[in-house]
Amino acid sequence: MKTRFNSPFVIPVRDIVRKPGEMREHELDITLSERWGEGIVAFEKDSELLLDVRLESVHEGILVTGTAEATYSGECGRCLEPISAPVEVEIQELFAYPGEEATDFEVQDDHVDLETLVRDAAVLSLPFQPVCQPDCLGLDPETGEKLTEGKGADAAAPIDPRWSALQQITDQGTTAERRAPENTEGS
Repeated sequence: MKTRFNSPFVIPVRDIVRKPGEMREHELDITLSERWGEGIVAFEKDSELLLDVRLESVHEGILVTGTAEATYSGECGRCLEPISAPVEVEIQELFAYPGEEATDFEVQDDHVDLETLVRDAAVLSLPFQPVCQPDCLGLDPETGEKLTEGKGADAAAPIDPRWSALQQITDQGTTAERRAPENTEGS
């Protein structure tokens, strides 16, 4: 994996390499050059990401700890209305020195490239089934219009034809109860 020095996620660490105890903090405001995520919500191209990281030199490499904040956008998984929401994720990873233990992340040419680390954490934080509000009722299966609270489960929804026979039995029971004479004791 070759370091891309022109990437905003690449941070020079020459001044703290192999100096355990040294630390540097960075706050980066990055514009995403591509869309992150493949679901119905994602971090869109040209959206902003705030990265606040601390780089600490340790014996094995550079320990990166921090947070990334961004706003995802997309569609509600139930009603397809546009949604967006902020996300904050914590990151922590050891970037090992070359020749040390084999890891997924290494210090290369006295730089650390945080893009893969941040993207993986951010994309994994995206909701699997995003909704515009927790009690979103979705779309009406007949009309395709968004259901509102007044038209929810309390409304007389059409019966699925597969269950109509059971509905008839229920209706008969209700009718039979209304017709049954009251039990009068002592008559």
